[in-house]
Amino acid sequence: MTTAISAGTAAARPNPILSAPILPTILRLSTPNMMAMAATSGVAIAETAYVGLLGTASLAAMALVFPLAMLMQMLSAGAMGGGVSSAVSRALGAGDLDRARSIAYHTMVIALACGLFLTAVFLLFGPALYRVLGGRGEVLAQALIYSNTLFAGALLVWLCNLSASIVRGMGDMRVPSATLLAVAALQVVAGGGLGLGLGPFPRLGMAGVALGQIIAYGAGAAFLIWYLAAGRGRFALPLSNVPMRRDHFTDILKVGAVAGISSIQSVLTVLVLTALVARFGEEALAGYGIGTRIEFLLIPITFAVGVSLVPMVGMAIGAGNIARARASAWTGGLLAFAITGAIGLLAWLMPDHWARLFTDNPRVIEATRSYLVWVGPTFGFYGLGLCLYFAAQGSGRVVGPVIAGTTRLAVIVVGGFWLASSGAPAWTMFALVGAAMVVYGLATVAAIRLSPWGR
Repeated sequence: MTTAISAGTAAARPNPILSAPILPTILRLSTPNMMAMAATSGVAIAETAYVGLLGTASLAAMALVFPLAMLMQMLSAGAMGGGVSSAVSRALGAGDLDRARSIAYHTMVIALACGLFLTAVFLLFGPALYRVLGGRGEVLAQALIYSNTLFAGALLVWLCNLSASIVRGMGDMRVPSATLLAVAALQVVAGGGLGLGLGPFPRLGMAGVALGQIIAYGAGAAFLIWYLAAGRGRFALPLSNVPMRRDHFTDILKVGAVAGISSIQSVLTVLVLTALVARFGEEALAGYGIGTRIEFLLIPITFAVGVSLVPMVGMAIGAGNIARARASAWTGGLLAFAITGAIGLLAWLMPDHWARLFTDNPRVIEATRSYLVWVGPTFGFYGLGLCLYFAAQGSGRVVGPVIAGTTRLAVIVVGGFWLASSGAPAWTMFALVGAAMVVYGLATVAAIRLSPWGR
């Protein structure tokens, strides 16, 4: 009798995601990921700082490679990682433990395929790609050293991020977050030590910076695979004797592949801009690279808020509470707007302080200042649009936000090449970047308002 009453009471207890105040719920769900993403952002700042000690050519080289390195992270941790977490959690929710174990095994196969594919692509086509982006002379040489070392270990990055996504699919946010915090700390120590030759480490320059990242992610992958294989989570990861099933691959890819469109759009936008800015010289490219470091900090911060909106919006729509779903989306979007807008305001007010963290070259500082003065005030619109994209994922209707991203890319491509062909100064290119962010944010807001949510 007591057991029956307890079970009935638990069943009747309201789901806090559907009933608790919206803003506190978003903050509670976002906190573990926010801590891990903050550490990842700190790594980006630290890397730029010690690469700056290697010289202006090294800074410019990192500006060429960094968008592609971020694409690997966004595809593995965000797009494909979201597909993995979704597939695992749906299998566990249905009580199908065998399916969940099989999907985890298929995830390892996907990590293997994607990691080796990226290694082959960048080792074979990296030189041609970086030349197209404007790499020349010493900048190109340093970019290839960094890129070849980094993408030689792409498999370890994919294994680490997709293993973390399996654990998140089990409903555990703490283990992946703690692991990524440790990975970030190890990357700073190993990358800085090997890059600059600190303490007992040899001075390997850009190769050492990239090697530090590979070492850190390799350690993270080893721990997470051990954690899963040992059955420390809700099930043990099988490492062999699992038949390949097309429907299990499809279960992951139907979410991960679509989500990858947004990641590719974001990085393609930066690649186009990198190629255009490179026409203004090495100092302008290095300053642009320093400025975009802040821009890329917005992605993990917004990601931490945005992923909390996926279950909040999805569950509310499933329960027929469309008003709460939309209220959750707007609350999360405004929270992201406030955080990223505040970062942009600080960058606009103190651009020289940011630039001098990485270089003392006056022309590089001037280029960084120009970028942040024109782009910083628009950061909030980028954060708003990106966060609302996650809300759209929860609603199951992502076409509108994807179109908004396409519109931003079109503004950059058409406007950028027109400015370049007309001989406009570098600051006009930076002003175009800010205008495109405003367009992206407002277009995503319009897409959310006009999209019919629910049945």
